[in-house]
Amino acid sequence: MFSVVVLFGCQNQGSNQGDRATDLHASGSTQAGTMENHAATPPSQPQQAAPEILSDPIERIPSFTFYRVRSGFPFTNEDIKAGSNTVFVLFDPSCGHCQQEAKGLSDNYDKVKDVNIYFISMNDPALMDSFLKTFAPALEDKDHVEVLYDKNQEFVRKFHIPDQFPANYIYNEEMQLLEHWDGAKGINDIIAAYTRK
Repeated sequence: MFSVVVLFGCQNQGSNQGDRATDLHASGSTQAGTMENHAATPPSQPQQAAPEILSDPIERIPSFTFYRVRSGFPFTNEDIKAGSNTVFVLFDPSCGHCQQEAKGLSDNYDKVKDVNIYFISMNDPALMDSFLKTFAPALEDKDHVEVLYDKNQEFVRKFHIPDQFPANYIYNEEMQLLEHWDGAKGINDIIAAYTRK
């Protein structure tokens, strides 16, 4: 059996820790999109242990490999641009709060132009491809903004499992966690958090 994590949409009001990690069977799917089919482990082989659930966000950016949605090329912790705060936004492209947050950032681009912003999702890249163009055109094609595909579910294994989307994680220049939150927040509060030193 293959263990995967189910994340909850932006409309959820939270859940307990025990509900956040779930085993899916070969035909399983999540609200965030259909997962790839996996064969069940034969009875003679030991089952893979479920990933440890991180109750608090990781304090320092770990090593990771995500994939750029547009090109498919890997994006790792080594690719983070130095010299400014770095924000990871775990999102679902169909989430209304995620779309609203992206639009707010786009409308206020001049206030966040010096912040690295990485939108991360486990959704099908085809669903993510037009996200910035549709909801945040001012962020599109900026060298410090990326939409990244987390095909191996590294974010929820290495960073944190949030209760709802969008989930924001702000790290300083030294890659130390400054602040995080799950769900909707006013754009002025978001900008203040993103630009905090």
